[in-house]
Amino acid sequence: MTGSLDGVLVADFSRVLAGPYATMLLADLGADVVKVERPGAGDDTRAWGSPYDGDGTATYYLSVNRNKRSVTLDLTDPDDLTVARDLAHRADVIVQNFRPGTMERYGLGYADIAAANPRAVYCSITGFGSGAGADRPGYDLLVQAVGGLMSVTGAQPGEPVKVGVAVVDVITGLHATVGILAALRHRHATGAGQHVEVNLLSSLLSALVNQASGYVSAGVVPGILGNAHPSIVPYELLPTADRPLAVAVGTDAQFSALCRALGVPAVAEDPRYGSNADRVRHREALITTLSARTALRSADDLAAALSRLGVPCGPVNDLGGAFRLATDLGLAPVVDIDGPERSQPVRQVANPITLSGTPAVYHRPPPRLGEHTAEVLAWLAPGKPGGPAAPQS
Repeated sequence: MTGSLDGVLVADFSRVLAGPYATMLLADLGADVVKVERPGAGDDTRAWGSPYDGDGTATYYLSVNRNKRSVTLDLTDPDDLTVARDLAHRADVIVQNFRPGTMERYGLGYADIAAANPRAVYCSITGFGSGAGADRPGYDLLVQAVGGLMSVTGAQPGEPVKVGVAVVDVITGLHATVGILAALRHRHATGAGQHVEVNLLSSLLSALVNQASGYVSAGVVPGILGNAHPSIVPYELLPTADRPLAVAVGTDAQFSALCRALGVPAVAEDPRYGSNADRVRHREALITTLSARTALRSADDLAAALSRLGVPCGPVNDLGGAFRLATDLGLAPVVDIDGPERSQPVRQVANPITLSGTPAVYHRPPPRLGEHTAEVLAWLAPGKPGGPAAPQS
């Protein structure tokens, strides 16, 4: 079965997370992704362990590099640089996340590639854009801090914390993927490639959605509310007899059902809590009343009772619990990918996109460093059978 992007060649000069996540998504959808890595070291995340899998590979690297071919090229070596340029000149998509100006020094910048390959979709991923922020290194923690995410994340005011995963990199990778797909659609219609640019700071500001809108549209600078929501109540963790329970009440009907389940139906009739806006204004009193009732029952008991009434809720799971839940719901969250010289299949988190006609493909485990160098060099050689097809329309 072929994927939606079958025949699309991606030259992947990116490393770490945002770029590799984007190119993995493209590979899952059928694109042929050639990952260009430094000889001897490769992608930085190859060394980011523990944990490691059974073959001693850092699981960080494994998380975003399946379905790719790895070729090692030293861009300071003239022969290797010629190969890199040849790959980029033939590619449908080029993805890179070096600091602005780096690829230009090697003749691999957008203008260089567009001159030789005007149909190319060239995606640049930076931390702070290519203007005044070009020299600033982009790391997820740094952008979470300066981009405002940490200012609304934490247990209480004055104690900002980062999100427990590099969420800004992931969001930026998603934005890069959307931009690349849009540019490919435009190329299909016009024959022209273009330059796609995304940066971590802008991606985060967009992803702050309601919090950012509150500032831009109303001048409200939000602060830390712990697990509470600035605009919806109750929408937070409530205590139970054994572990916290997330309750996400978004309507008056759900609030009424919650109160009935807790044995306090009169609370739903209290004028202080008649609407969501009322509940936001009287947040502390309401949460105190509800918490006194939820603390009397176990999380599982409450979750079952509330779910029967249509109240969105669930206990705080660890990752084991999260994957068990997804499995129980039939979501098939894990795939096993076999590969040569692997002692066991590589376990991967499944692509979350379901396509009825061209589902995600899993045909290669994350490659070993330089695993496909000889294959790719032979594949790129002019006149050799099995060389790269013409760029896709």
